[in-house]
Amino acid sequence: MTAVQSGIAEMTNATERPVPDSLVGAPPPSPAGPAGPEDAGRASPPMVPLPRTLQVLRVNLRQIEFVFRWRRELGEVFRTRGILAGNPVLTCHPDHVRSLFTADPALVPSITAESPLRPIVGPASVLTANGPRHLRQRKLLLPPFHGEAIERYVKMIGEVTEREIDRWPIGRPFALAQRMQEITLDVIMAGILGVDGAPARGTPEFGLRTAVKYIAKASTTRVAQVAELMNVGKEEAVGLQRRGMAILDRFTYPVIATRRAAPDLDERTDILSMIMRARTEEGEPLSDRELRDELITLVLAGFETTANSLAWTWERLVRSPAAHERLREAVRSGDGAAENVEAAILESMRTRPVIPAIGRRPTVPWRLGEYATTARTPIVMSILLLHHREDLYPDPFAYRPERWLTRGGTVRKPGTYEWIPFGGGTRRCLGAALAMAEQRVVLEAMVRRLDLVAEDPAPEHAAHRNVTMIPARGARVVVRSRR
Repeated sequence: MTAVQSGIAEMTNATERPVPDSLVGAPPPSPAGPAGPEDAGRASPPMVPLPRTLQVLRVNLRQIEFVFRWRRELGEVFRTRGILAGNPVLTCHPDHVRSLFTADPALVPSITAESPLRPIVGPASVLTANGPRHLRQRKLLLPPFHGEAIERYVKMIGEVTEREIDRWPIGRPFALAQRMQEITLDVIMAGILGVDGAPARGTPEFGLRTAVKYIAKASTTRVAQVAELMNVGKEEAVGLQRRGMAILDRFTYPVIATRRAAPDLDERTDILSMIMRARTEEGEPLSDRELRDELITLVLAGFETTANSLAWTWERLVRSPAAHERLREAVRSGDGAAENVEAAILESMRTRPVIPAIGRRPTVPWRLGEYATTARTPIVMSILLLHHREDLYPDPFAYRPERWLTRGGTVRKPGTYEWIPFGGGTRRCLGAALAMAEQRVVLEAMVRRLDLVAEDPAPEHAAHRNVTMIPARGARVVVRSRR
């Protein structure tokens, strides 16, 4: 078995093993940050010795194998030839992550502005904008995702979850990811648009919900992956992706127009209404195009990432008997339920991050341990490799929620630069608090009410779609019984 095959086997098959003395460690230091004159003699990171076209295909179709292979062969920092201009450097050291997350945002603009998401969510989105526009959009969007606003959504999330669980078949296999999407899409529609339950047929909201489901399903095909590559670097979508965006826009703009005309706009507490009322420092509201870009961003990013994170949690739990039983006992007895639910989520997001990589393009030369890059070289932080460092997470390929629990039963807080499924710094996901709240409520309800088993004991491999990593078979399970 080759080193690559060994790593992939560990990634997919690790479950129960002897527990190390400590399940969270610390890597040796690796200084990083803007390079000074003293760093002029540092070497450039080693290059992956494959043609560009082959690297693009492998990253797009078999990213896990690619990054783990070259991490083993070249070390924790290496250079690639990909779709991004400048031969991106990939790293997985927490100190390197810290240097990029804490730097002046003007020095380290995000590469999401160059990602396949740009022609989908638009250049005005908080996700794809950089500089002053990003900071402005982020400031406008922050209030609906904090504190009391999140608490208002929790009850609604519970009600949506209970309704969905009641509809699931017993004794018949089904893909959990699709069912999770039903929950998270209802939550998004309620939280963002203020629609309680299924939107009425014939309304713009019903059309938008239907279009989002259609786009999500269509994006799983090989044709869609080719369409993504065709749109890299584009401001506006072209080809098949353009047709998909036209379907979304056909309903998105009517949703915006209807809400603008709502007589109770000033009293509404849904996210769309709140950002529609928001004003910039100059007193200007968001334009229809800006609202469209933010609405598409929140709907697409919010429902798919959370749904697949929940699906991955169950894909791991049903193949980790000891962890599953501990969680079930804690939830059904009420003894440590919240802590064990939290630990299960933290561990699934460590082992199976839905977003496997994020990046910056420093405007100045950057030091990464023993290496240095030139200005404008993209630096990609591999969340997948970071979360599987053996010096940081002993027995890294095993699913061990207990690594997040202290001896006293409290939850160990993940390190800011060691556990980064939501990114970090000024680019940290705006919806992180809502996503975590949603996962807690849904997972607790499912554990309390359902006895689930895997349809097939073999672990599911990861499939890559756009910038996400999802269960290849949708996390297929069987409900043995329901309470």
